[in-house]
Amino acid sequence: MSNESNDNPTSELPTSSAPPTDQAPALDSASSDALHADDRRYLDALQSVRHTLDRFRGCSEQEKELLRRDLSQLQTMETKLTSGRVEIVVFGEISTGKSALINALVGKAVTQVDIQGGWTKEVWHVAWDGAGYRIPGLADSEVVLIDTPGINEVGGADRGEMAQDTARQADVILFVIDSDLNETEYSALVALASVNKPIIVVLNKIDLYSPRERERLDEILEQRLSGIIAKESIVETSAQPKEVEYIIQQADGTERSEWRNPPAKVEDLKLRLLEVLEEDGLGLLALNAAMYAADKSDRVASLKVKIRDHRANQTIWSFAVVKATAVAVNPLPVYDVIGGSAVDVAMLRALAHIYGIEMTWSNIEKLVTSILQAAGWAITAELGTHAISSVVKTLTLGWGTVLTALPQGGAAGYGSYIVGKAAKYYFEHGASWGDEGPKTVVKRILEETDKKSVVQGLKDEIQKKLHLNRHASGGNEARR
Repeated sequence: MSNESNDNPTSELPTSSAPPTDQAPALDSASSDALHADDRRYLDALQSVRHTLDRFRGCSEQEKELLRRDLSQLQTMETKLTSGRVEIVVFGEISTGKSALINALVGKAVTQVDIQGGWTKEVWHVAWDGAGYRIPGLADSEVVLIDTPGINEVGGADRGEMAQDTARQADVILFVIDSDLNETEYSALVALASVNKPIIVVLNKIDLYSPRERERLDEILEQRLSGIIAKESIVETSAQPKEVEYIIQQADGTERSEWRNPPAKVEDLKLRLLEVLEEDGLGLLALNAAMYAADKSDRVASLKVKIRDHRANQTIWSFAVVKATAVAVNPLPVYDVIGGSAVDVAMLRALAHIYGIEMTWSNIEKLVTSILQAAGWAITAELGTHAISSVVKTLTLGWGTVLTALPQGGAAGYGSYIVGKAAKYYFEHGASWGDEGPKTVVKRILEETDKKSVVQGLKDEIQKKLHLNRHASGGNEARR
């Protein structure tokens, strides 16, 4: 296991050491008019990451808490980009020699190697100082090798997900195998190839095969990976060669045997990695950061929609229940409509706040009116129930409330529910009906709403409230 661990995505949020948002690291004193295409992509990527960070900062406290890990990762990406840290993740099944490969590349034992597979349990970052590569213009640039748990580790679902996430953040992927790919390896490799990052397939432990077997294995891999991995990106290594018996002739002419581990053979891999970095170093860093920022930006947007949708639905139902109950227990008919309309206006005000839209009371009242007009028969039915209830209440001097509570309250609440759903659509689309208009939207909402279920739910809520209201209960007793 490595003795270094630079970045832990689940740790406390890091404080970004990057320059302020309106600044960017200098790139070899080149003027902005003469920037190389890669330099421009780099600056665009940096701006993209910082723009996404700004979106995080604009989230509510609830959203920030749910996105805490994402924010930490994005801040790490900003630091990675500004410092020019190129990350090469070593990916593969257990026992293929990933840790030994890192040791061989670095030139010393920096990760633990054990005869039992699955020794690596966490993601470990190791600085590869001997790479001899720096991104032009970024003096603090460094290359980091990342060791990950095996993709097929039994009981390691969480660690497998952690390794996948690390692969998405990295710039170059080394996929280590020690024989022909099995189905697990092949599926993982195909999935990784879709992220558009350089992948080098490392055929490790090549010392275990005879020249004839190696030749045959090369043919099989080239054929299976055709169209997925270029031939030049399939590289053979022997990171930890098996012991070989050496016969040593001593000064007195006698001989003795000694078992030694031959030196690791990773030169071809080093050469291929340096070719990739020299050709695409800054471009890789920029592309990866831009893709990562876009993914996190989409996640922020998706989470906001999900949270707001949940809050909006809760708000609509709560106000519908309030309106249904208020109308049901109100003994004075004239206040049914007045009070009900006030509830609708208050509901739309609350929905506008959820979606971060500023609206005056006057505009909200106009919106309520336009929705009520578009609702047609649904509101007509509600008003019809109001009319009948008003006659009963007038003739019975208010005692009719207990007779009309459920049907009148249910109708009133249903109307409010439809108004809320239509307003939710309006606010979701940036305070706009889009190309459809309120009538089309309301019609679709009516078609998609199970009226019987909603009204019954409202009636159940009314009954709960009447049961808890001793005055309403007393009225019922009096009527009996």
